[in-house]
Amino acid sequence: MRILSVDDSMMVRNIVKKTLEKEGFEVITANDGVDAMAIARAESVDLVLSDVNMPNMNGISLVSKLRLLEDYAEIPIIMLTTEDSAFKKNKAKNFGATGWLQKPFTPESLVGVVRKVLG
Repeated sequence: MRILSVDDSMMVRNIVKKTLEKEGFEVITANDGVDAMAIARAESVDLVLSDVNMPNMNGISLVSKLRLLEDYAEIPIIMLTTEDSAFKKNKAKNFGATGWLQKPFTPESLVGVVRKVLG
């Protein structure tokens, strides 16, 4: 299974990539929403993990744009963020986000959410 991890923090991208690759997932990384959209137009994935607060294009805008792409209309999109605002969670959900995982996260919680969402 292929996962697109989108975060402006290289450290977070590396943690997500190493954690999920250890579990047998293939992980593609993007440093913001613009980068993620370019990847999404070229490749298909089974899950997107995205930060909310990023330069160039934030995670909520990314969700709304991904949902317009045929290949991304139904795939799970999990917001992986320090944000805990109910307003932002609802906004992300209204634009099509599947779920929300709070940073900081443990490797176990990340793997657990990914496995649960992907079945």
